[in-house]
Amino acid sequence: MLAQVAEEHGVLLYSEDALRDAWPNGAAPRWMTGDDDLDGLITLGGDGTLLRGAGMLIRDTIPILGINMGRVGFLTTASRADLETAVRAFLAGDYKLDHRSTLSAELLPSHEPPQITALNDVVVHHAGVARVLQVRIWVDDQEVGQYSADGIIVASPTGSTAYSLSAGGPIVTPDVDVLIVTAISPHTLAVRPLVVGAQATIRIEPRLTRSSQVQITTDGQETATLEPGDAVVVRRGTRSIPLVRFGSTGFFERVRQKLHWGDLLERLTNE
Repeated sequence: MLAQVAEEHGVLLYSEDALRDAWPNGAAPRWMTGDDDLDGLITLGGDGTLLRGAGMLIRDTIPILGINMGRVGFLTTASRADLETAVRAFLAGDYKLDHRSTLSAELLPSHEPPQITALNDVVVHHAGVARVLQVRIWVDDQEVGQYSADGIIVASPTGSTAYSLSAGGPIVTPDVDVLIVTAISPHTLAVRPLVVGAQATIRIEPRLTRSSQVQITTDGQETATLEPGDAVVVRRGTRSIPLVRFGSTGFFERVRQKLHWGDLLERLTNE
């Protein structure tokens, strides 16, 4: 279907090499190399697929159409049933853009990669088995304190409905200019999620020993392993990610539909 619609609109398709077997004979597009000059990106999957696709893009002006092929797909904008209609509207330019702010994580002393961009979140956590992680956190030049928890999440407003929400963090609308710090299973009731201005710099210093294996994960992808003396500095990113939207569906409608937000009685009545 994608190949047919693309041909009708005079659009040249590129695809990941890993999807070769998914294309019918004679309909194979060109294969992505990482240096392609793309005008748009279509992701077929859930939020994880969309996040991975956003991470592959070099330019931040490329609109992303997420087609949900799974269950939740909070960031995606169309379902499997609407695939053809959504793709046709996308190729015809009949859509709106929802620009989402990103996070930029820097590993100190310098690591490879030295700087990472994330749309949802940056997570510092133990690798492998679950163990308590002790970290000290600063916001700008003020020390917040020492945390004992299974990990620390720094989320963007977009990421507030992802891992941070599962860990007890607040839901933040995408237009609010903030960063969210959420501890994963903190070992004291005194620790609560923290919301700071987007201009703030958040520094996380894990207390590590030589036997510690602590990782930084960005948007669910393992990025780097931290050594004793390392720190992670998170700021608002300079990039923004344009997500394709159709119609008038708003943020809270997606929250109600995807996350089943609202009173249980209302959901039972609607069913």
